[in-house]
Amino acid sequence: MLSTLRDDQRPAEMAGLFEWAPAKINLALHVVGRRADGYHLLDSIVTFADAGDRLVFDAAGEDRFSLSGRFAPVLESAKDWQSGNLVLKARDALRQLLRDAGQAAAPVAIHLEKNLPVAAGIGGGSADAAATLRGLMRFWGAELSPARLDALALTLGADVPMCLRSTPLAVRGIGEDITALADLPSLSLVLANPLLAVSTPDVFRRLEHRQNPPVGDRGSLGWIEFLQGLRNDLETPARALVPSVAEISAMLTSEGALLTRMSGSGATCFGIFTSAETARRAAEHLRLRRPDWYFQDAQTSAHESGPCP
Repeated sequence: MLSTLRDDQRPAEMAGLFEWAPAKINLALHVVGRRADGYHLLDSIVTFADAGDRLVFDAAGEDRFSLSGRFAPVLESAKDWQSGNLVLKARDALRQLLRDAGQAAAPVAIHLEKNLPVAAGIGGGSADAAATLRGLMRFWGAELSPARLDALALTLGADVPMCLRSTPLAVRGIGEDITALADLPSLSLVLANPLLAVSTPDVFRRLEHRQNPPVGDRGSLGWIEFLQGLRNDLETPARALVPSVAEISAMLTSEGALLTRMSGSGATCFGIFTSAETARRAAEHLRLRRPDWYFQDAQTSAHESGPCP
């Protein structure tokens, strides 16, 4: 059963279990090859922000799914959004895996508060799928090995395993080769999107070079200096498809960002600022300049706290 709730109908107060689906930020994304089956090989530095979607899980007599949030109407307007919904796919795939293992998986009401732009390069659907897996594992009291859960996550999408962790990571291959970055600190960001969806397949089709140098080692460089020497190989083709990517990046730079870059296949860009306060002020200024676009200040996760060196 599917339904849409207004913001004033959100079931937050009555629900028993919440799961956060943080935005995925590709601080760098290098395309380093292509497999025979067509999948591109990537080398990426990924972190996660405290801006994101939220999922709520509650007991029900039958499976139910509902939506609210700023971008719920956008999600619903997408073609075949129900059949392609990664939350429902994650629910059904996990339930089947658990039942095959002799574990119960009762009906559940899932509510998605859709706060992130859709098709924006910040892992919205993948983050939602990963949060569904984490939330339902708790809701159902399920037991699965991390390896089996990772394998299931990869069947839902290349970004889902990294979103399952939602901590700073080095990600290689097609998304399955994941290493924790224990020394990547928390960063103060502004996320910016012109609210234009970008087709990931179209971006990859426009990619001119598919054998690019990898990220490499940071060595003695500070994180900002290291990141400034990296890139997102998908940014140039994305700018050709959506010229406002270049405009929004320039707006972030004009507000004093230390570094601006596009995340994923776009169109979300991020600017790194010196502090949470400067990021907050920048986001406020940008909203005044373009109230019809998406601007959100955010703080990223870190394995170790402390200012960015």
